[in-house]
Parts: sequence; C-alpha cells; structure tokens
Amino acid sequence: MAFYDLLKADREQLVAKINAQLEKAVVAGVHKACLSYFDDPDTYIRKAAYQALGRLYITKPELQTAVLKILGQLATHKSFYVRQTVVNAAGEIGRKDFKIVQPFFDKGLFDEHHSVRNAVIGSVKKMGEVNPVPVLQWARHYLHHEDKEIRREICHGIELRGRKFPQDILPLLKELEFDKTARVRNTLVHVLGQIAYKKGCLPAVLADLKTWKHTELVAAALEEIIDVHERYKNFAHLTQEDARMMVAEYFDL
Repeated sequence: MAFYDLLKADREQLVAKINAQLEKAVVAGVHKACLSYFDDPDTYIRKAAYQALGRLYITKPELQTAVLKILGQLATHKSFYVRQTVVNAAGEIGRKDFKIVQPFFDKGLFDEHHSVRNAVIGSVKKMGEVNPVPVLQWARHYLHHEDKEIRREICHGIELRGRKFPQDILPLLKELEFDKTARVRNTLVHVLGQIAYKKGCLPAVLADLKTWKHTELVAAALEEIIDVHERYKNFAHLTQEDARMMVAEYFDL
C-alpha cells in the first residue's frame, strides 16, 4: 500500500518505525538495513528515510560519523533510487553543514541517472535557501563546466535562493550571459523570470539587467519577466501591467 493510501495515524506510525529502524541501523553500522527504505519505489517512503538520517545527523552529534559512513556505503549502490535517496539525505545535512557532504554532490552531479542528478539540483535549492554561502561558492565552480547540462542544472539549482535574495545569485547568473548553448541561455531566462515575479525582486533583477551587455538575451529576459506575471498572476506580487510599467521605466521603453 502506498504511503498516502494509509490513514494519517498509520502514516505517522510508519514514519516513527522508519526513524527507529534507521537509527538502529546507524548505531550498528549496518548499511544494508537501510536498503528496504532507500530503495522503496514510493517517493514518500524514501523521503521519510532521508529525512530520518538528516535529522539524526543534526540532532545527535555523536552519530554524525556513523551517518556519513552509512551514506558513503550506499552512494555507489546499483539502484538509482538508493543513490537518489543518499543525495537527498546529504541535502538535509547540507542545510546546516554543506562542506561535510559536498563530495556527495560532486559525485551525484555526474550520475548516469537523471533522478540522481535531479536530486542534486533539488538539494542545492533547499540548501541554498538556508545555507547560501558555501552552497553558492560550490555552484559557481560549475558555472563554466565544459558540459552544458552541468551549467544548465547549476543555473536552475540556484534559483530558489534568488526568489528571496536576488542579490545573492544575480552575479552568478550574469556569468552565463554569453553562454554559447541555447539550452543554457533559455534556462537562464527562465530563472530570471522565476525570480522577478516574487515580492520585492523585480527592481533588483531589472537594475542588474541594466548592466548586462548581451542585448538579445536581455530582451528575451524582459519579455519573459512580463509574461510570467500573467502566467503566475495568482502568485505574482505585481500585476502584469505594473511589471510592464516598471520594465519600461528601467529600460526607457
């Protein structure tokens, strides 16, 4: 039975069971005892598992070394579900202590399976939101990687921090201004739009775009910014017309 097919009380009981069994596995140093949850096809079972290990690391310092050892042993497992869950567990830890789990992301970013790579980007989003300095420093290292997909994924991964603190990521985004790959540039335009419709972010984005030199890309970004205020009108801080007027003020349109 799938996780959300269970009654709420049964879900809570199952999560408590996962927490207890994974703590026991960590204390005993038996990584195979984690596999039934790390390799479960149900997303929410795996989520409960990676959150359990993340919580153990944060709340029980005496188990930190053991948690990292377990994750290290599982990181090369043949199942992409397991490797994905390892990365997500590392993401929970990285919200507080990124440096210790950085190797999991250096490896996961090049995993053969897209689900593991997506877990890296999802983790970068959640870590960057609350622990931005080391995470963004790490991300910058990959912004000019020879693999276009790495550049694109990193661009996408830093988006969430920009929705509240655009000044933190705009300098990184600008480094992709003259990227030669259309797929990367399209992601860059998308990310600029996703940042711009959030409360207080549009002026910062527009002011920064004024300093960019790639006129065609800036034009595409401005078009996306105006359009996204209509597509996400139920969530955007400004109306599309207000956004259009602000764009015109900054760019004398």
